[in-house]
Amino acid sequence: MRPLTYTRPKVMLPIANKPILEHLLVEVSKAGIREFIFIVGYHDERVRDYFGSGDQWGVSISYSTQRRQLGTADALKTVEGLVDGNFLVINGDVVAGQKDISRLSSKNDNTVGVAEVKDTTGLGVVEVSGDRVVHIYEKVEKPASHLANTGLYLFTPDIFGAISQTSKSPRGEYELTDSLQLMIDRGHHVSYQEISYWLDLSYPWDLLPANESLLAGIEVQNLGEVEENVVMKGVVSIGKGTVVRSGSYIVGPVIIGQDGDIGPNCCIRPCTSIGDNCHIGSAVEVKNSIIMNGSKIPHHNYVGDSIIGEECNLGAGTKIANLRLDKRDIKVANIDTKRRKLGAIIGDRVETGINASINVGCVIGNNTHIGPGAIVSGVILPNSRLF
Repeated sequence: MRPLTYTRPKVMLPIANKPILEHLLVEVSKAGIREFIFIVGYHDERVRDYFGSGDQWGVSISYSTQRRQLGTADALKTVEGLVDGNFLVINGDVVAGQKDISRLSSKNDNTVGVAEVKDTTGLGVVEVSGDRVVHIYEKVEKPASHLANTGLYLFTPDIFGAISQTSKSPRGEYELTDSLQLMIDRGHHVSYQEISYWLDLSYPWDLLPANESLLAGIEVQNLGEVEENVVMKGVVSIGKGTVVRSGSYIVGPVIIGQDGDIGPNCCIRPCTSIGDNCHIGSAVEVKNSIIMNGSKIPHHNYVGDSIIGEECNLGAGTKIANLRLDKRDIKVANIDTKRRKLGAIIGDRVETGINASINVGCVIGNNTHIGPGAIVSGVILPNSRLF
């Protein structure tokens, strides 16, 4: 997920203007769960400061700290003694739905949530027989099935005994899947449940379809000021203190945060999320993108199928390409995104000069400065200066 995770944990990346973890928290709470333990580590202050004790969501949140990133089994070990009876474990970087979570929470034995996928690349795979799991694989080239491990589990306290006997994996981590396999090999019954709604977020570009999916559930809202001669079609949500100026043309679903300055005479197309304190200015077109808090796209810019980090500023005339001339799928650092359209993944506090051109699939690290008229392609490291 870099460069987006240089300054925040993955679970705090925004989709539809809320952190991934908040979307998950809301769905779990709808399923009737009221007590949460967040296992935190990397940039844990971002999670603690945002969620606090959980009062805002009507739940109780406590925290357990994983001092070193030694794997998922090691993370779960930190809550031994803090849970009583059966409990849910859910990876914080996925989005699932209330109905599936409710069904999973009603199970009586150790259960793994699975989802059937066409492509298992980069995913854990679960092999089943009858009503039980017989093997769990971590990211293998020739998968035994197309059932992906979704990172949703119902555990009994027996899992802690298996964790205590789990050895380090070849990656040098204590893997929760290895603990489960240990239980299976020793004759424990491990069940599975198919998950009908599951958003897996492995790479930065995975945020775009997730954003589209979650925007489909927003409602029309206008807590700001909309001037005359603004056209809004479809579902558009405008936050408190935001001004949408004359001549702006917005086609939903679109969500705009608080204290923004939109227009005049801009075009915001469907499936776009714009955070708080953002400026989208004159003759700017934004389409199918995530714009994080405090970023400014103020003059004659095009941004399509892109993710823009916090506090960025695009100089007048900066354009982001999102389609290859040969129309082939776009690769990023030799990874096939399986997307025909993909603009740029831009970290925090990136600034461009006038008439800069950013090529398809470009990844730009935090605090990079791009000079006037520069043409940028590929992966750009943080703190770079391109003139």
